Amino acid sequence: MDWTDEAIARLRALWDEGHSTAEIGRRMSVSKNAVVGKAHRLNLPARPSPIRRDAAATARAAAPRRVTGPTLPPLPASLEEAPAPEVVLPPPPVVPVRAVQPPAPRPIPAPLRAVAASRSRNLTCCWPIGEPGTKSFRFCDADAASGKPYCGEHAQLAYVKVRDRRDEAAA
Repeated sequence: MDWTDEAIARLRALWDEGHSTAEIGRRMSVSKNAVVGKAHRLNLPARPSPIRRDAAATARAAAPRRVTGPTLPPLPASLEEAPAPEVVLPPPPVVPVRAVQPPAPRPIPAPLRAVAASRSRNLTCCWPIGEPGTKSFRFCDADAASGKPYCGEHAQLAYVKVRDRRDEAAA
């Protein structure tokens, strides 16, 4: 928008009347952000927050004033120089020791397929089958093609050759 002298004068008048930036934008057929930006460049006074607070939230209890200096009365001179009494703790109670049983052995999981160091990370096809989050969801699990995360069949679906548009233009 071109900010003419008339448009700037109208913006200042609407701003002084207390209209919101969105309302000024509607009346001037510009965006709210255009109004905000121009008002900022014109150094117009800041607007109060449009968020309304209920009276209970704004009428919070005043925080107590901080007091400088010590907050406790000074100790009498007789207590400052007296040594602290020695505290004697009673001996800890004797607890009989029970024999600890070893935990039950955990079941051994089925062996996993060995991973050769020279092969890629993905040994099986990662093509999703079914709806994620359902019991029937699974992955293809066929042997993955070399250097790809999918088996040969799913790699053909995933990797489509890009057609050269110059061929179509020549025809």
